[in-house]
Amino acid sequence: MSSTVKPEPSAAPEKQPGAAARVLARWRPRAAATTVWYLRLLALLNLVAVLAVPFRHQVQHHNEGEYFTPYLLTAGLTSVVLSLALAVAMRRRKRAAWIFNTALSGFFAVLYVAAMLLPEFHRHAFNYVSTVLTVVFFLACLIGRREFTSKGDRSNPKTGVAAAIGGLLLGGVVGSLFVQATNTVAGADFWDRFTYAFFRMVTLQPSEHAISVISVPTWVNAFINAMGAVLFLLVMWVAFRSPRGQELLSDEEEAKLRVLLDKQGGRDSLGYFALRRDKAVIFSPSGKAAVSYRVVGGVSLASGDPIGDPEAWPGAIEGWLAEAREHAWVPAVMGASEEAGVIYARHGLDALELGDEAIVELDEFSLDGRAMRVVRQAYNRVKRAGYTVRIRRHEDIPEAEMAELVEKADHWRDGATERGFSMALGRLGDAGDGRCVMLECHDGQGELQALLSFVPWGDKGLSLDLMRRARDTENGLMEFMVIELLQGSKQVELERVSLNFAMFRSVFERGSKLGAGPVLRLWRSVLGFFSRWWQIESLYRANAKYRPIWEPRYLLFEKSSEIPRIGLASARAEGFITAPSLPALFRRRHVRSAAPAAAGLPAAERSGKG
Repeated sequence: MSSTVKPEPSAAPEKQPGAAARVLARWRPRAAATTVWYLRLLALLNLVAVLAVPFRHQVQHHNEGEYFTPYLLTAGLTSVVLSLALAVAMRRRKRAAWIFNTALSGFFAVLYVAAMLLPEFHRHAFNYVSTVLTVVFFLACLIGRREFTSKGDRSNPKTGVAAAIGGLLLGGVVGSLFVQATNTVAGADFWDRFTYAFFRMVTLQPSEHAISVISVPTWVNAFINAMGAVLFLLVMWVAFRSPRGQELLSDEEEAKLRVLLDKQGGRDSLGYFALRRDKAVIFSPSGKAAVSYRVVGGVSLASGDPIGDPEAWPGAIEGWLAEAREHAWVPAVMGASEEAGVIYARHGLDALELGDEAIVELDEFSLDGRAMRVVRQAYNRVKRAGYTVRIRRHEDIPEAEMAELVEKADHWRDGATERGFSMALGRLGDAGDGRCVMLECHDGQGELQALLSFVPWGDKGLSLDLMRRARDTENGLMEFMVIELLQGSKQVELERVSLNFAMFRSVFERGSKLGAGPVLRLWRSVLGFFSRWWQIESLYRANAKYRPIWEPRYLLFEKSSEIPRIGLASARAEGFITAPSLPALFRRRHVRSAAPAAAGLPAAERSGKG
C-alpha cells in the first residue's frame, strides 16, 4: 500500500507596497525637511521685520487689514523665538512639535480658505499666496507625520502651562513696576499697569483705557517685549524638552552587569566604571552585552566600550540608538576603544580621537636604564624620606578604618564639586566594591599623606580611579606610590595597570619633534596655553614617565554640528561645569554602605583619568 506525502502549503508571499505607498514613503522625509526649512525662513523673516521698520509696517498692514500673511509671520520678536524653537523641535522629529504645528497651521489654513471664499477678498492676490503657503506647510506636516516619532516627557504639558502662568504673572508685576517708574500720565492704578505689561508681553494691543492713562518710553515697551520673548522661549523649551531618562542603576541591572564583567571584564579597562549608579543601562536582546549611559542636556552619553561579548555588542548598540532616537536624544560615546569604535561606526557614528590611555604591562616595566633615571631618582628620594605604602583590597579594610580613609579623601578634595563620569567610579568605601585596591601612603611619623584607589580590570588588571594627597607632601609622592604598586604586583596578582588618560597626547608628542609643521606647532602652543588651567600637557608628561603602552580613545558622534553640544554635556557629566539647581543642593550621594562617598578626582589633585 503506497502512501503519498502531502506537501506543506507554501507561505503566502508578502504583500508588496503599492506605487502610491512607495511614492509617499519617498516623500515623507522630504516633507518633514520642508517643514523645518519653512520655520527657519519664517524665523528669519520675523527677525527682519523686527529690525526693518518698512517691512514691519508692511507685515502689520497685511495682518490687520484685508490682507493676511502666511503661518507664523507676525513681525514680532515672540514669533522669531517661536519659529526658531519649533524649527529645532521639528528637526529633532519631536511628536509634540508636530502636533502643535499641524493643529495651528490647519486652523489657519481653514481660516484662510474660508476668507478667500468671501467675494470681497477675491481681488487681493496676496491672499492666494498666503493661503497656498500655509496649506502647503499643513500638507507637508500631514505627509511627514510618521517621521516625527520622538517622544517628550509626560510632564512637559503641565510644566509648560505652569511656567507660562507663573512667568506671565511675574512679568506683569515686574513690567508694572517699570511702568510706574516711567509713566508720564496720571490716573493709572496697579491693575492698569499690570494689564498693560501683560498684554505687551504677549504682543497684544493694551486696552484703550490703559493707553489713555499710560505713556512710557520706547525702551520700557522693548524691555517688556523682551521679557515676553524670554518667557516664550522658556515655555517652548519646557514643552518640547526630551525626557531626562533613568537616573540610577537598579540592583538587578547592577547584578547583571557584574556577571558580564566577571566573564568579559578584561576586555576594557573602563568596564568597571559602567557600575556608576548615576548611569542607565540597555542590554542586548540576548542579555550578553550592555551599553551604559547617562542623559545630560538631551545628550545620551555612553562611556567606554559596551560591556560583555563583542558578538552581542551590535544588539546593545542598536537598542541604545533606538532609545536615543525615540526621545530625540543626541547619541555620543566618550572614551571608546578602537575595537568598539569600528562597531559603532557600522551603526552610523563617526569618530574623533580624544587622546590616549597609559597602560603599563608589568612584565615589561623596569626602573633600570637611562630613560627611567628621573622616575628612579624621585622614587629613591621619597623612600629615603621614610614614606611607606600599604596595598590592600577594599574588602580587607575594616569598616571603621575605611570610614577614616574616606574622610581623609574628602578633606583632600580640591573644592566641593565631585568630578568623574567615564573614568571614575564615583564612590569610595562602597560594600559592593570589595575587589578594588587601595594604596595608603604614610610618612616617617606614620601619618597618612596620600591615597590611590584602583578598580578591577578583569582578573589580573587594575584601572586608576581616585588619587588624593595632602597639600604639603613630598614631590614625587604619587610616582613613589605607583612604582610601589608595580613592584609589589604579586600582592594582588597583577599583570597590567591602566594609569591615566592623556588628552591630545599625539599633539604634544609630535609637535615637539624636529620637522613638525606650523599647524601642529600652533595647535601644541594653544593646548600648552590652556594647560595652565586644565593640566592637559602635565597629564601627558606624568604618564610618559612610566614608558607605557598608549591605547587611543575616541569620541563617537553622529553629526559634526552636535560636537559642541556633546562637549558641553561631557563637561557637565564630568563635573567641570555645574548647572545650578535646588535639587543639586540636596542630592544624596549614591552609597549603599555606612561609609560616606568620595567620588572622582578634582582636576588639581588627580593626574589623569576623567
